[in-house]
Amino acid sequence: MKFYIVIPAHNEADVIESTLVSLLEQTLKPKKIIVVDDNSTDQTFNKVTQLAKEHANLEVVKSNSNEQQHLPGAKVVRAFNAGLAYLDQDYDVICKFDADLIFPNNYVQTLSQIFIQNPKCGIAGGFCYIQKGGQWVLENLTNRDHIRGALKAYRKSCFDQINGLTLAMGWDTIDEIKAKYNGWQVVTDQSLIVKHLKPTGITYGKKSKYNQGIAFYRMRYRPLLTFLAAIKLAWRKKSSMYFINCIIGFCKALINKPSFLLSKEEGKFMRKMRFNSLKKQLI
Repeated sequence: MKFYIVIPAHNEADVIESTLVSLLEQTLKPKKIIVVDDNSTDQTFNKVTQLAKEHANLEVVKSNSNEQQHLPGAKVVRAFNAGLAYLDQDYDVICKFDADLIFPNNYVQTLSQIFIQNPKCGIAGGFCYIQKGGQWVLENLTNRDHIRGALKAYRKSCFDQINGLTLAMGWDTIDEIKAKYNGWQVVTDQSLIVKHLKPTGITYGKKSKYNQGIAFYRMRYRPLLTFLAAIKLAWRKKSSMYFINCIIGFCKALINKPSFLLSKEEGKFMRKMRFNSLKKQLI
């Protein structure tokens, strides 16, 4: 299978070379790797440029965004889309990877086998691990059936059917909801251990603290589901303030009424899916 990879990068000069080397040394070589320099103020662009001179399948481009602050959500999707625009359509799988990961050398080949063996698999991926006490441990922020936004791989036909990535916080949940709504499967492989060099959220600014609650509203979570989801995330992050900020963000959205990101039918499907998942966890 032909794999194209797009990597948004903002001030990743200290880690991006490790990420790229791990991808360039895959047992199944990606056909193209595009790094999008998203307004970096360090040596990210120069480091990738130097490495690209030695590898024909690697290229670096500049994002046309003027946003300087590193925030989750729309900003990273805009950078991804800027890289996507440089690619042709001759691929089987499109990947959105972060710039601070080290992949096992069989990562792409294993994903290829998953997609080939399961024609209904629309999205596939492994798991992020972070370093604690000298050991690499699971970055346990989500359920085992969810693929983190840091390492998404999409079958082309699925990616096209869900109309790509949503320009909003929560895009890496919305994509899976839309895929499942349209009959695709999301497949995770626990054997694919990816080293995450910078824990999630470590570089996000304070302005993003209410975004999760706003995202819940825009995904049609409703109050009870928002309450339960906020508790779950706060527990995993070991932060009571995270729960409070989620609820404040959701209440702000109730007042301001930003546009929804899912249709009524997709929202109903999502709520049923989420409540079923919660029931299974309680049982």
